Amino acid sequence: MIGGHGKTGRAVCAALAAREVEAAPLGRADWTDLAAAVAGCEAAYVIAPNLHPDEPAYVSAVITALTASGVGRVVHHSVASPYVPAMPHHLGKAVSEDLVRRSGLAWTILQPGAYLQNLDLTGPIDLPYSPDAPFGFLDLADLGRAAAVVLTEPGHAGATYELATRVATVRELAAEAGVPVRRVDDPGTHPWLSAMFAYYDAHGLPVGTRVLQALLGRA
Repeated sequence: MIGGHGKTGRAVCAALAAREVEAAPLGRADWTDLAAAVAGCEAAYVIAPNLHPDEPAYVSAVITALTASGVGRVVHHSVASPYVPAMPHHLGKAVSEDLVRRSGLAWTILQPGAYLQNLDLTGPIDLPYSPDAPFGFLDLADLGRAAAVVLTEPGHAGATYELATRVATVRELAAEAGVPVRRVDDPGTHPWLSAMFAYYDAHGLPVGTRVLQALLGRA
């Protein structure tokens, strides 16, 4: 689990543990000799840090380490709709996907929708984009289960899967939780986030649910 100490890595590790599969979460401290850290692993799940300034370089370094250590299988954690020129961090994932596909490794790419857990539904929600924009939201536990499936079961090499648990707007989720939602100004904390908020405001981030249902065997 490269980048395995964050919430995504923890969710995938928990799902693997439920299948009695051992996972080794690796963080920044392991990059001194990443090839040695991954030696002996059957597969690698690769998560780049959020808003990484050069995600393709990060993924390229991982591929080099995996190749040197003889790890022949990689699952790349990307994003839904990676090729969106209006969102620079999505474009970084699109380029990274291309690197993974040309790596010579057996690869699978997961393209998750926005995490449900990124919304705090315990109180009023302030949103820097339209609460009526459509989204395909993904539950972190479902992401972990889907990752565990593709890491441990055959038939997923060469596949790219968009993942969402449910389709909704933030207004609908807030109404279900019984909390108010209001539109606020963009806080301007990062230019890439501002670009994302503007894209969300105009288009949302729709993702279908049927792929996840099929992976998890749900009706």
